[in-house]
Amino acid sequence: MPASGVLAAAIAARLADLGLPARVEEHDRFASVEVEVPESLSADLWREALEAVAEADRFGLLATSMNGRTLWAVVNKAVPTTGDVGGPSNQR
Repeated sequence: MPASGVLAAAIAARLADLGLPARVEEHDRFASVEVEVPESLSADLWREALEAVAEADRFGLLATSMNGRTLWAVVNKAVPTTGDVGGPSNQR
C-alpha cells in the first residue's frame, strides 16, 4: 500500500476510535477518507475529528440539507522525482 494509503488508513482508524466509521478509497493521485458526521457530535469529538483529518494534505466539510454532513480528507500520493515526471514528451 502506498504511503498515502497508510496515512489515510491511520486517519480512518483515529476517526473510528471516536465512533465515526470512515471510508477509505484509493485514487490515481490520492487516497481519500470520508465519514458521515452526526448532528449530535460533541465539541470535544469535533476537535478530535479535526485533529485527525488535519494530518491530511487537504480536508473539509460538505454539509447539505439532503445528505447531512460529510467530513473528508485527501492524502496526495508522492510525485516521482525521476523518470517520466513530465510525461512521455519530457523524458530524458
